[in-house]
Amino acid sequence: RCRCRSSFHAAVKMKYNISCPATGSQKTIDIDSDHAFKPFVDKRISHEVAGDTLGEGFKGYIFRITGGNDKQGFPMKQGVLTNTRVRLLLDKNKSCYRAGRKGERKRKSVRGCIVDSQMSVISLVIVKKGDTDIPGITDVSRPRRLGPKRASKIKQLFALEKGDNIVDYAKSFKRKIEPKEGKGEKHRFKYPKVQRLVTPRRLQRKRHMVACKRVRAEKQRDLKTGYATLLAQRAKEHNDEKIARKERLSSTRKSGNED
Repeated sequence: RCRCRSSFHAAVKMKYNISCPATGSQKTIDIDSDHAFKPFVDKRISHEVAGDTLGEGFKGYIFRITGGNDKQGFPMKQGVLTNTRVRLLLDKNKSCYRAGRKGERKRKSVRGCIVDSQMSVISLVIVKKGDTDIPGITDVSRPRRLGPKRASKIKQLFALEKGDNIVDYAKSFKRKIEPKEGKGEKHRFKYPKVQRLVTPRRLQRKRHMVACKRVRAEKQRDLKTGYATLLAQRAKEHNDEKIARKERLSSTRKSGNED
């Protein structure tokens, strides 16, 4: 058993997909050393691992495991506490599956969230930068081509206050669009259209919606009251008619007895 295990680990070949959110870049690094793979064994998604064991170039770095794929290409899924492959019934609200139709569910094979020797790719995110730069990851900067569109996201990005104009800050992501060849059009600029922006028109529309809702509620209340009154009136008429019928029957019986 020990001989087979050592020969297997000697042939370990993996890839680490390292990404840096600060620079927006990522790079895949081939790892064929058992020493570099050992710190990730039995670790789970969202666990942090020191980069000192990967080599001198990663000294001082701290990585977070965000996912990976096994040798057959099946992805890791968060929350599946096993290091083997399982088949789960997934729907559109679950990861590792994209539904084709409304309400569709399908049983798919996924890898658990625990790293083992059957992994071929492990996705890592740099949590803390080390002493030296990693070539192609931390020494280059790839800014976002598209900026955020939601108003709350733009506020959070620029730390805006209540009176600031969000549209002016959204224009900072303006990009130049070159015209197509063979057409005499001029170049133009595009910037994100701010979504969920609170404007005076939006407030007026909201007040109108609230007023319409209030009118509908009052109308339904009046209809309910009128219907209840009508039911009470018809019940009273039915009871009066019932009492009158009984009186007629009793008078007829009395007259027959007298005869």
